[in-house]
Amino acid sequence: MAWRLLAGVLLLQLAASAAGQQQCLSATFQNGRTFLKCNPLPVLGASLHWTHHAENGTADVAFRAPQQSSGWVAWGINTRGTAMPGSSVFIASQDGSGAVSVLMTVLESTSPSLTNGSLSFDVLSPPAADYTNGVYTIFATIALPNNSPTQNTVWQAGPGSTGNVGQHATSGPNVQSMLRLDFSSGQSTGTASNSRLHRRNIHGILNAVSWGILIPMGAMIARYLRVFEAADPAWFYLHITCQLSGYILGVAGWALGLKLGSESKGITYSAHRNIGIAIFCLATLQVFALLLRPDKKNKYRFYWNIYHHSVGYSAIVLAAVNIFKGLDILKPASGWKRSYIAILATLAGVALLLEAITWVIVLRRKKSDKSSSPYGATNGNGRA
Repeated sequence: MAWRLLAGVLLLQLAASAAGQQQCLSATFQNGRTFLKCNPLPVLGASLHWTHHAENGTADVAFRAPQQSSGWVAWGINTRGTAMPGSSVFIASQDGSGAVSVLMTVLESTSPSLTNGSLSFDVLSPPAADYTNGVYTIFATIALPNNSPTQNTVWQAGPGSTGNVGQHATSGPNVQSMLRLDFSSGQSTGTASNSRLHRRNIHGILNAVSWGILIPMGAMIARYLRVFEAADPAWFYLHITCQLSGYILGVAGWALGLKLGSESKGITYSAHRNIGIAIFCLATLQVFALLLRPDKKNKYRFYWNIYHHSVGYSAIVLAAVNIFKGLDILKPASGWKRSYIAILATLAGVALLLEAITWVIVLRRKKSDKSSSPYGATNGNGRA
């Protein structure tokens, strides 16, 4: 059973990667621009599109990143190292009239002057940019430094007031936005890519599938199927299967999250981490509660039910909140958040429908039991 669940999670991870790549490839640009290759970048929701011209060592590039209209985005190449300082970058922002412009500058330090000027590589035509549907896109044709297809690329996004470039965050995704890219093959390695990004995606998928889907489904099975006499005791075993499978996958995702957190020195997502710990504690209490589950006729069963239901529903609500926080951290393609919202909406819709059906069945059963009772009928004088 466990290996099947693990295989399913890995398939979901591969599907997530393929979906991100497909969305990257399906992007369209103004003025009919097209590009042969693209990579969904690992942080800040950005993507890079390009066409590499091996015959003369140049590349047509389009960099896309979501941002508020008053904010800014940047992309560039560092010919000296992998960090942001020393990079030659294009910065797109808007002025007071809403016109989008591109600043070319060399980031000489962590507090650059942002003086418009020449870059450390040739720019073959004036860069351009546009802002559409909450996304900035920078267009440029560049000569790859040293005629090498492999370059240290950097990108960034930050807030600002119209016409001014403000300081970006100095933690989290904003310090992971570096990638070594081969423009000829599309292969990449870097700070936020490959193994670490793969593990972050697995962490997200494990927690979304376990706490966000399996556990709520198990709760729905227990609440709604138990009213059908034909479903007894099958509903109980289905409930236990969903909850234990969700717990096992959830603990694996939680442990992986702790490992990722310990490796991210100086990067802390306190709310996401603390909620995750709370969910793990509540879910573990639920598992131990099974060992203390009193018999139906036991006088303490009423209180056990209150405890079991309140702890379980609290864990489900916290899980949904934390999954959205995780999506905000990972910043995958927007379709993933919409997909999870659709899953929640579907579960809620099914729950509402089953709630109505359940109440109808329960009320009819009570009415039937009352009418069949020897004390439920009365004589003509109204006495039992």
